[in-house]
Amino acid sequence: MHSCLSVDEILRLFACELVASEAKATAVALACCRKSFEDPVLDALWETQNQLAPLLKCFPPGVWEQEDGSIVSPPTVSISLYSTDCFRKSFKRIPTKAEWTHSRKYAQRMRKIEVDASEDPVTPDIVLAVQLRTANDPWLPRLKTFKCCGITEEFIPFIPLFLSHKTMEIDIQFAEDTSAVVTASMISRFSTLCPELMWINLNDLPRHSVITEAVSEMLLACNRNTLQGVYLDSPLTQEAREVIYRLPELSDLWVVIQGPTSLPTVALPNLTSIDVEYGDDLDWLEGFRGATLEKLDSATFRSESNRIGDFLRAFESVASTTSSQNTLSKLKFFTSRSWNPNYSSLLSFNQLKEVEIQFSCSGGCSSRVDDDILMSLAHAMPKLEILRLGDAPCQFPTGVTVNGLISFARRCPHLSKLCVHFQVTSLVEAATSATTLSPSDDEPVVQREGCALTDLEVGDIPVPAQSALAVAQILLQIFPRILNVGYINPEWKTVAEIVKHFRQIAIFVRRTGEAHPSHSMIYGDTLPGDATD
Repeated sequence: MHSCLSVDEILRLFACELVASEAKATAVALACCRKSFEDPVLDALWETQNQLAPLLKCFPPGVWEQEDGSIVSPPTVSISLYSTDCFRKSFKRIPTKAEWTHSRKYAQRMRKIEVDASEDPVTPDIVLAVQLRTANDPWLPRLKTFKCCGITEEFIPFIPLFLSHKTMEIDIQFAEDTSAVVTASMISRFSTLCPELMWINLNDLPRHSVITEAVSEMLLACNRNTLQGVYLDSPLTQEAREVIYRLPELSDLWVVIQGPTSLPTVALPNLTSIDVEYGDDLDWLEGFRGATLEKLDSATFRSESNRIGDFLRAFESVASTTSSQNTLSKLKFFTSRSWNPNYSSLLSFNQLKEVEIQFSCSGGCSSRVDDDILMSLAHAMPKLEILRLGDAPCQFPTGVTVNGLISFARRCPHLSKLCVHFQVTSLVEAATSATTLSPSDDEPVVQREGCALTDLEVGDIPVPAQSALAVAQILLQIFPRILNVGYINPEWKTVAEIVKHFRQIAIFVRRTGEAHPSHSMIYGDTLPGDATD
């Protein structure tokens, strides 16, 4: 064997590359052939697991109840990792000390586990037997990341099995109808079980006062100098709010604010992403006035209030007192209510690359986006890559015209995804009109291949009968790289198919260099608006 393969770091790098490239069988074969490969290969294979089944398969057949009389093969590295047969659903007995020691050989190598409690075949009686054998010691002593979704009230008491002083990230999504008291009692223990927590995400928590108290107490007890990500689906007490908005290393924050709530002056110098779910009142925004937010890159807000009001103006007023107007690249607002936002409040955020302002048209079209609004956004945000104004466009014949789309494509060449209400009839008219449409004289000239849009969401917008080809042609001329047309209205199916067909032809032409009649249709000299170029 080459001398370089005696270096542990090289062996581990080699093992990780094999596992990452899905060559796990080769990695196992090496571990079986050379003793020096065993530890690096086992560490790489067991580092990340998406269920508990492989670990439980390490117990020998005598531990399991036999349900169908079949024989379970003796445990080996390869069988415990790759066997597709579901392990037995219950223990016949508690594993012996020797059997437990054998399973620990693999358990101690795990660094990250992602479990779906609703689908993983682990049953409470199995976990209870493991709990008895561990005697309150961590089952996975070196686990750094514990992620679990669908945690039921029945499974909650077993969570400490997975946690230890090595655990740095907890990501838990609770199932519906879990007891608030049982959930709260577990949450209050997290800071003790994992004193060096860096990331914590508790989702789908019951909205209850005991949860608020437990989450707040847990936050207050955590090491404030290590917390970097906090996602808490629960309101907080005033004392906890005083702490969370002043965490020195915090980079990601998700909070829930209910009712009239005042915040302390925010000082989060390392915050890059914030997500706020709030109710009716906007008093909490004042806590961000003059805040220290030197690195804020993404801001998301959610509200189901019937009185959203002019939130964007209120947010802009506060943001203008911070540095976030120059650092923010993503701004999102989500509501399932009807809403008519004041988009002019966004024009001062000239570094935005992604804007999503979602609202509903279920009670009648509430979108007021027209050419003027779209162009004002394009002038202010030339770096835009994703723009969504409203939910999937409705059937109401309103919105941006072909002129607005052309000018927008010129102003925002990096745009890749677009969702706005637009008037299909204007596209049809552009395709059939002898008059060439032109943008305003002050529009910059951007090469057509520079417009990066690949995804256009059209929702329920109606398409005039027999106009599919004309609509597809104009869309391809405005957005030459378009690949996907997301639609609800089946009238768009033909348009989407034509777009995809022409794109395939264009790719063929570019690769082969061969001329094709459809090439001029897609990239010809008759692009609306090119007459003045």
